[in-house]
Amino acid sequence: MTTLSPPRRENRLWLVVRDWRGLASAGYLVVLAALALLAPVVTAHEPNAQNFDAILAPAGTPGYLLGSDDLGRDVLSRLIHGAQASLLASFLAVGVALLIGIPLGLVAGYLGGIVDSAVMRVVDTLLSFPAIILAIAITAALQPSLVNSMISVGIVFAPSVARLMRAQVLAVKEETYVEAARSFGSRGRHLVLRHLVPNAIQPVLVQSSLLLAHALIAEASLSFLGLGVQPPDPSWGSMLARAYTFLYQAPLQMLVPGIAIAATALAFNVLGDVAQQALDPRRNR
Repeated sequence: MTTLSPPRRENRLWLVVRDWRGLASAGYLVVLAALALLAPVVTAHEPNAQNFDAILAPAGTPGYLLGSDDLGRDVLSRLIHGAQASLLASFLAVGVALLIGIPLGLVAGYLGGIVDSAVMRVVDTLLSFPAIILAIAITAALQPSLVNSMISVGIVFAPSVARLMRAQVLAVKEETYVEAARSFGSRGRHLVLRHLVPNAIQPVLVQSSLLLAHALIAEASLSFLGLGVQPPDPSWGSMLARAYTFLYQAPLQMLVPGIAIAATALAFNVLGDVAQQALDPRRNR
């Protein structure tokens, strides 16, 4: 008798690479990460090196491809070095959100009852606050710094992760194979780790790629307000804050980090969208 085998997961993951949008987004992010890691090698100047003879130098000035800021610092060098802080901040914030949200959603969905109600009321309370206002409040309480600001952003993102994980667990635990596992004596930790988590985690991982874009913008917002990366260390948000004062004299200084933020956020969003399509079980092979 012939049996139908389920579609291999590798085929669906391969769709991310076969889609030109996913390939372009992944390529851009890989190049950006490589530049950030090799920043001391590929940049001509130290990010904080000042040259008072080249203050607000225009783009194309010898030695300053994208010009310099009001302290004579190379914009290109600060842009590449700032990518380190901005990318690290995005992954840190999403990591905190997953570390908090996944266990909460899993516990609420699996145990149900009063535990589910208590967890969801806390989640609803946090979601009722405007995200950036709550992040600012938490950052101010923890003292302004890159790590503290991203911990606050992760706490703000955690409720949405918890809600999604809870919804997935509630759906998965009613599946036939979970009932079959229970009938064979699977309980507690074995049931959760072997059946619930592997089958509920995929949408959460796709959502995390979308949260990376939101975390990048949140880091830029907090650094713009002086609550993220502290001077003189560079980040794209702090570059925007510094360039804002000289918008009319040197508009390119504000345009360059703004384009970098927009392009990176778009790459994260497109990659998440392509991954969601590739992992959708309803998609034809």
